[in-house]
Parts: sequence; C-alpha cells; structure tokens
Amino acid sequence: MSSKENAAIGQLLGLLESRYAIRVLWALRDGHAQTFRLLQDSVGGITPNTLNTRIKELREAGLLNHGSDGYLLTSTGADLLKRLGDLQAFASKWATSQAKKTR
Repeated sequence: MSSKENAAIGQLLGLLESRYAIRVLWALRDGHAQTFRLLQDSVGGITPNTLNTRIKELREAGLLNHGSDGYLLTSTGADLLKRLGDLQAFASKWATSQAKKTR
C-alpha cells in the first residue's frame, strides 16, 4: 500500500474513531431523513453538544447533508456504509463466538 493510501485510510479511520461517528452514520443507513432530535434518539446516549460536533465533522467530510426533512447520508456516505455492510454479519458471528467463550 502506498503512503498516500495509508494516509487516506488513517484520515478516514481518524474520523470514524470519533465517539459516536459510526453510530450517527449507521442511524441514517435506511436513507430516511432524520431531524436532530430523532437522530439523537436513534443514536442513543449522545449529548446534543456531541451530536452537533459529529454532524459538523461528518458534513465537512462529505458524508452527510442537511435537507429540508432533516439529516441524510450523501452518496459518499451511503457508499461508505455499503462497503461496511459486511460489518453486521461479522459482528453477529463475532458476538456468537464471544458468548461461547464465556460459557
């Protein structure tokens, strides 16, 4: 992998590592716009201040927009979640294996 590719991955992971960033994106995965309050409820446990910060960062990164009906993923944000789609299947398998370890 080139240093440019490493830098790009590092930059993206840095953004996604921010507290609640992936959860905000995940809450919008169905393509339906959400108001600030609905998005806050969908994410769960996020303070308004933190949500405002994440929205600002994700908007600046081109992953979500605010339309007349609320917040929506951009096509880039939807593409990112599509690429992370296997995460749900992996998480289910992983959780099952973790549960077996604790028995």
